[in-house]
Amino acid sequence: MVDKQVDAVFAALADPTRRAVLHALATAGQATATQLSSQFPVSRQAVAKHLGALSDAGLVSTQRQGRELFYALSPAPLGDALDWITDVGAEWDDRLKSLRTYLAKRRA
Repeated sequence: MVDKQVDAVFAALADPTRRAVLHALATAGQATATQLSSQFPVSRQAVAKHLGALSDAGLVSTQRQGRELFYALSPAPLGDALDWITDVGAEWDDRLKSLRTYLAKRRA
């Protein structure tokens, strides 16, 4: 069964703009929504909505500095998603190995 956190990560990463925002944060370290919006062909409000979705998935953290809200990448949920992908991949590897063994026995 897939964890709700992993579901949220995949849902957040499904959008190319959110992936680009995460990449920008990974490169910059931290940035405000205004700083990020200058890098994208969307409004500051649209970037703020994308940041909200990334925050809901646990992929970004916030820190207030005066009146500014700075966003930074929080990579831990990506590790959880990677673990899920690895587990599913291992299950398929096992199934394919069983199929190869079965087919080899049938041919012999």
